[in-house]
Formats: sequence, C-alpha cells, structure tokens
Amino acid sequence: MKILVAGGDGFCGWPTALYLSNQGHDVAILDSQARRTWDDELKSNSLTPIESLENRVAIWKKITGKNIDIYKGDLTSYDFLREVMKQTKPEAFVHFAEQRSAPYSMIDREHAVFTQTNNVVGTLNVIYAIREMAPDCHLIKLGTMGEYGQPNIDIEEGYLRVEHNGREDVLPYPKQPGSMYHLSKVHDSHNLMFACKTWGLRVTDLNQGIVYGLHTEETMMDPGLVNRLDYDAVFGTALNRFLIQAAIGHDLTVYGSGKQTRAFLNIADTVRCIQIAAEEPADQGEFRVFNQFTEDFSVLDLAERVQNIAKEEGLQAEIGRLNNPRVEKEDHYYKAINTNLIDLGLEPHLLTDDVLRNILKTVIKHKDRVIKENVMPQITW
Repeated sequence: MKILVAGGDGFCGWPTALYLSNQGHDVAILDSQARRTWDDELKSNSLTPIESLENRVAIWKKITGKNIDIYKGDLTSYDFLREVMKQTKPEAFVHFAEQRSAPYSMIDREHAVFTQTNNVVGTLNVIYAIREMAPDCHLIKLGTMGEYGQPNIDIEEGYLRVEHNGREDVLPYPKQPGSMYHLSKVHDSHNLMFACKTWGLRVTDLNQGIVYGLHTEETMMDPGLVNRLDYDAVFGTALNRFLIQAAIGHDLTVYGSGKQTRAFLNIADTVRCIQIAAEEPADQGEFRVFNQFTEDFSVLDLAERVQNIAKEEGLQAEIGRLNNPRVEKEDHYYKAINTNLIDLGLEPHLLTDDVLRNILKTVIKHKDRVIKENVMPQITW
C-alpha cells in the first residue's frame, strides 16, 4: 500500500520507513528536519554519525532499488500538508512527527508552548487533511505509555470498564501525564477520538513504551543507513545514558530511588508494530488503542544490567544516585496490559544480555563523539 511516514528521518521513523519499504510498500517520508535543528539548539549530536536524509534515501535506493520520496516541510503548515496528501494519496499515514522529549518540553514556557503547539496543531492538521483529501486513509499515530502515568490499578489498553451508581460504561482510560510533552499526547488522543466519532475516520493510537536498541536488519545494510542514537539528558533515554556513562568511565546516574518503572520495547518491534497496524487497519469510525511495549523495568534494574554487561566487557561501572530532577512517583504499582499486538502476531524481541552488549559495543566504537557535559541533567521540574 501507499504509506506516508511523517517524521521519517527520526529515531523511530527512519527504520520504520526502511522496514515498510523492504516489505514491499510504497513509502514516502515527510519531515521538517526539526530533530536535527534541536541538536544544533542544544549543542548536542547523535552518537552515531548519520547522513543527510537525501543521502540516506539515495543509499537505500542504490542497495535495494526501492525509491522513497521525500517531502520536506512542517505539519503545522496546512497548505504544505494538503499538497503532500494530494500528491501521495496515502492509504496509511504513520505519524511520528512530534516533539517527543519530556525534558525539552519543560525547559521553560517557550518550549512548553512550542511542544504543545507543534504536536497538537500538527495532529489536528493531519486529521483535517485526511478528512478532506483521503477519508479512507488509516492514521497510525504514535502515542506514549506516559499518557497513563503510574496509577494504582492495572493499565488497560485505552479503555476502562467503569461501574458507578449502578450503571456501567466503557470509557477512555484516565490519563495522568507527567510533562507538557505527555500532556500534548493526551490532547492528541482526545482530538483523534473525536474525529473518529464525528467524521468516521479510522485511527490506531499506539501508546508506545520507551524504545531501546539501535539496529534493524535494514539499517545494518550499509553504514550510511545507520539509525541515530540519542544519549544526552534531554532526548536520550535512561538506558542510553547508562550505556554511554559505562563507556566513558562515568558513574551510572540513577535518579532518586531508581524504583520508577516504565514499559519498554526493542526498535525491531517498533517497526513490526507499525506494519501490523498498517496491514490490519482499524475499522471506519474506530479509535483503536494498542499499548505498544513488550517488557517493563525499573531504572535501577536497567542500571544493574548495564553494570554487569560493562564489567564483562572490562569496564568498571559504578552505580551512583542523583536527586531526581523530575516530579514523579518513585515507588509505585505498575502493571500494564499489552495483548492486542501480541494477538495480531507480534513476536517480541526481548532485552537480552546480547542486545545490551551489542548496543554497548556500538557506543564504545563512537565514544569519542560523546559531548560529556550533555550527559547529566540540567532541566528540572
């Protein structure tokens, strides 16, 4: 099918575009290049050296013979988006094109306003463009498990059966987001549900856990196809931070108690989940929610696992503690349901020692690119 991948130059979008292309789909990328601009703003970088989007796509075509069209522009520009939709006529629209960092959204008022404007307005434009130009197009929207927060009950997949005063209903699961970024995702979910109910659009909202890993089969075909690896305290994950710290001889900095628990999945499962959603689309008028993760870990679990792998590789990695720069529950109940994608055929890639070791070896290879002052948190809320 014809699939448009918005944010196709990013950490999740790039390997997804390659994977879908390799599966035989006709793929186009829409990207504003904002993620590269934010690196410049923060004086940061990808640990892995990445080619320009044009070079990446040219390398892919040379290797596979498969073309990926590029449309450079911003989803907040409706005229631009309408023109892209006219030219591509997508059957599926994969939406990765949002500012995805909680710390970035909490730098100050300007960054909070930018994050919510960029994310919410961009998604509203997508909704209207699909309604106007391609009403049968299936929107596959990247959400986040962070929308749910850390409730003291099981986290269901999008909906909760509620009994109240002798009556019963199925309602959207209550949201307790922890940052201005996560709030923008909640706003998206409400807008998308409204569009499905009111206009009959079809949407799959993928509440994704934290993604780890670097390589997919496609990104390993050539060094010029390598995926980006974020490690700084703004866009990097805790796991990436620990791996980088182990490589450069820094203590593994656990925030607070380290009992904070989150959902995780391998980048190889991210691309497969998108394929499943695209090839098994939501029904017309359906707002479908999948919890897209395979395992959950506490921050301290991750630090201890990185410490063990680092020692096996001859690195001394000590675990240190930092005062938590975030306002969040540190000791909490966490049980989330993730059966829908498994039922549709997802076979999880788990966080094994070999997976950690392979990421660490890539980190060691490129450790001279680490900007050390960017590793420690400087944003608090």
